[in-house]
Amino acid sequence: MAMAEIAGLLLASLMGGMMVILNFSFHKVEEGHVGVYYRGGALLGNLSDPGFHMMVPFITSFRAVQVTLQTDEVTNVPCGTSGGVMIYFDRIEVVNLLSPESVYDVVKNYTADYDRTLIFNKVHHELNQFCSAHSLQEVYIDLFDQIDENLKVALQKDLNEMAPGLFIQAVRVTKPKIPEAIRKNYELMEAEKTKLLISTQHQKLVEKDAETERKKAIIEAEKEALVSKIQFDQKIMEKESFQRMSQIEDEMHLAKQKSRTDAEFYQLQRQAEANNLLLTDKYLELKKYEAIAQNSKIYYGAEIPDMFIHGGCGNNVHEDKKSAKTVHN
Repeated sequence: MAMAEIAGLLLASLMGGMMVILNFSFHKVEEGHVGVYYRGGALLGNLSDPGFHMMVPFITSFRAVQVTLQTDEVTNVPCGTSGGVMIYFDRIEVVNLLSPESVYDVVKNYTADYDRTLIFNKVHHELNQFCSAHSLQEVYIDLFDQIDENLKVALQKDLNEMAPGLFIQAVRVTKPKIPEAIRKNYELMEAEKTKLLISTQHQKLVEKDAETERKKAIIEAEKEALVSKIQFDQKIMEKESFQRMSQIEDEMHLAKQKSRTDAEFYQLQRQAEANNLLLTDKYLELKKYEAIAQNSKIYYGAEIPDMFIHGGCGNNVHEDKKSAKTVHN
């Protein structure tokens, strides 16, 4: 029984050892990472993709390196301005991406913790370079909105030479901490600026309202002037129309009178021409006899009064004294 127990213990120990070896042999690489391997501290050339893999335990080790977008946070970065004021940036976020093809070279040159050397330390260096060249006013107020872009450009410029394949996507810098006394002064200054801005905006609003009222008055005046001009032109047109109508009526009346006068003149002219044609000697003699005939008188008696004989036309007709006598005057 003793030998059997010893054999069982040995088998159990062997099985346990195998389980431990298998446990350390199997490892998993997460999606978005690649596995790099070290043996005896030396980086091996083979890389592994996401999934389960095996390696020689206790001799070979591995590190997972992220090849998707990652954000490195650099905190509490001290920075001295050109005026000697020490300020601190609470948090600086650097979004970066390492291409899978560049993993081996980057890890070989800067270890699996490459971001410590290439990003964290570079952020400290570039921020101090920036602060030392500018005053507190420029760093805290005037040029603060440019720090993100300047830092991104500076980091990428160095990475293009030191670690091709590592790209900086974005940099976000929080407002730095400054000494309390200076901060209160800036707050007071900002409050005054805000008051001034409000006052300026109010002044602009008043000026805008006044300008609007002025434009409205001008528009109203122009509208009234235009309406007056239209009404005046309308009255002028009415007067001209009445004048034209009166002129047309006068012309029509004049033409009618002229036509009537011309007709009468033509009638008289034709009548005169006709009379000239009628006034011949025979016609005049005929008319004379007609006139005598119309003015004839008959007298009865023995004698004709002398007044008719002497005053007559010389054309007397004498009949028998006992008969009736006719005298023509």
